[in-house]
Amino acid sequence: MTQPTDIGGEHLRAALFLAASNVPVLPLRPGKVPFGNCRRCTDNVCGGRPNMKTPGPCTCPAPCHGWAAATTDPNVLNSPTWRCTWREAAGVAYHPGDAGLTVVDLDNADAITWARVSLPATRTVPTTRGEHWLYLGTMQSANAVRPGVDIKSLMAYVRWLGPGTGRLTELPDVARTLIVKEPAPARPVAIVASAPAAGGQCPHRTPTYLDRGIAMAERSITGAREAVHATVYRTFLAVLSTHGRCGCLTDTHIAQLFTAAQAKGETPRHCTDAWTNARTTLGL
Repeated sequence: MTQPTDIGGEHLRAALFLAASNVPVLPLRPGKVPFGNCRRCTDNVCGGRPNMKTPGPCTCPAPCHGWAAATTDPNVLNSPTWRCTWREAAGVAYHPGDAGLTVVDLDNADAITWARVSLPATRTVPTTRGEHWLYLGTMQSANAVRPGVDIKSLMAYVRWLGPGTGRLTELPDVARTLIVKEPAPARPVAIVASAPAAGGQCPHRTPTYLDRGIAMAERSITGAREAVHATVYRTFLAVLSTHGRCGCLTDTHIAQLFTAAQAKGETPRHCTDAWTNARTTLGL
């Protein structure tokens, strides 16, 4: 492994250690803000937004700023371009999502108390004000998901404060649901309550209409780019509001919807819960 050759010292050694463990890293300047990683980008004069999701437009090396600049390449970390940066660095950050991790950032004692009650035990790292709880698995990052709690995973960076203590455990569903807004209450829906027509056909819709509706529902779930859980719930609600009492939905139709949801990362339990909640909302 390439070794640090100048007074980049402690931070560079930590960065190289993490990189060797496939954890992408980057230097932090005072204030826990990433550097512009070349002289042209000093103080981010190129227009990069170091603490946001979008890197700057420069290519030196690409990408230049923020979480997107994190790397495991020791030649980049110890290159002449970055060596001056390490001299001024106040710390090391890493991109948890690219390392297959999610960090639940607990900012105060109340947040830690909540976590001890609500989350499974896992590896913990002390911070200045609270603790980082590390889990195996990735998810969308979000700030202020509840008082004193941030989620850092994909498209985010976290300051390296040491390896922590305890065994890493799998990311729990309760953490994933923290970023999902509760669906708005469903508006009353007029539901035809008559029995299925002869031959099992829906009395108020043609079989073709049903097939197209299921296909549209699948596309709605597949096309979701965020809030997948809420999208799945709303889609299930829409399908059930139209065909929930007429007897035309079959296990095959339901399996199609569940398959689409699971392809977007929903667990079988998530699907079952969303389906059950939609039925309950509609009084089915």
